[in-house]
Amino acid sequence: MILTPAQQRITATIIAMVVLALVIHHLQPILMPFVMALGLSYLLSPWVDRMQHVLGGKLSRSFCVIWVQLCFLGLVASIVFLLAPIFLKELPKLKDQLPVALLKLQDQWLPLLDSLGVDMRFDAQSVKEMLLKYFDTSWDEVLTSALASLKIGGSVILTLVGNAVLIPLLMFYFLLDQRLMTERVKQWIPLKQAPSVDLFLSEVDHLLGQYIRGQLSVMACMAIFYSCALKVAGLSLALPIGIFTGLAIFIPYIGIGFGLLLALMSSFLEFDAAHALSIVALVFGSGQVLEGFFLTPKLVGERIGLHPVVVIFALLTFGQIFGFVGVMLALPMSAVLSVALSWFKRAYQDSHLYLGEPHS
Repeated sequence: MILTPAQQRITATIIAMVVLALVIHHLQPILMPFVMALGLSYLLSPWVDRMQHVLGGKLSRSFCVIWVQLCFLGLVASIVFLLAPIFLKELPKLKDQLPVALLKLQDQWLPLLDSLGVDMRFDAQSVKEMLLKYFDTSWDEVLTSALASLKIGGSVILTLVGNAVLIPLLMFYFLLDQRLMTERVKQWIPLKQAPSVDLFLSEVDHLLGQYIRGQLSVMACMAIFYSCALKVAGLSLALPIGIFTGLAIFIPYIGIGFGLLLALMSSFLEFDAAHALSIVALVFGSGQVLEGFFLTPKLVGERIGLHPVVVIFALLTFGQIFGFVGVMLALPMSAVLSVALSWFKRAYQDSHLYLGEPHS
């Protein structure tokens, strides 16, 4: 059977997609640093270009790349040090307040649930002993356990350390040779399809740029809002929790969930249960209204235009393939797929198969 040119292109595309899927499946343990470095380089590339433009080409691109990358790594380190007090300060307080909280739950909340017809029973003493066992573990035991794990599963530690070095190194080369890499990839594109591919890539770049710039603006606004609102509410760790929550909304559902849990934990340790719940409900409820009805429509627009079910599926799918990095890149990659599907839909609706016309 002789295939038509259109059938040959479709067959070649399907084969390429299958090969790519197999490569991703077999190489996923080593793909994570490359995927993360590529995503971060795409995020930082406009800043490198802008710096070169402002300086009028007086300094080399490699200097601009190093400067932008150092600023980014400094920002990441600052965020890590800012969030550290959540664990260093709250965990000891959690150990002290845990027995009181369990007794309050047993003496006040369980009778209230019983009056509402909810039958709930648990052994507070057993739960307290089980949790305190972990809090009572000394740092010496933790260090000993960590050193033992180095002997048994040293590859995990080596992977973490290796990625900490490899990702910035890959980012540097992606940022430095971005144009050269793009031109080399374009050399493999058939000449007849080159204009269409350029148009497709420009559409993807426009959509991703609009999404990322808008999402960064929303993250900054929400970090300021949550920090100020929690501070007004009297939460001692308002700044780190607010900044973490604002930055974490980049990951839909998961990010705001972690921020909510941190705020609940901190507020329960500082206030009584009713006050803590009212504070968190008011602040996070107002934040969701502000983000969903004002900031996101204004700064991001329609975003990628994906249904919430598709968003959840994308998060789980990319998370399964690439791990935590896949969760972070799920929506940007979904944007690329949405553009590809729109192109495929237009091509299909113009085809003889859709129109029902005989092939000439």
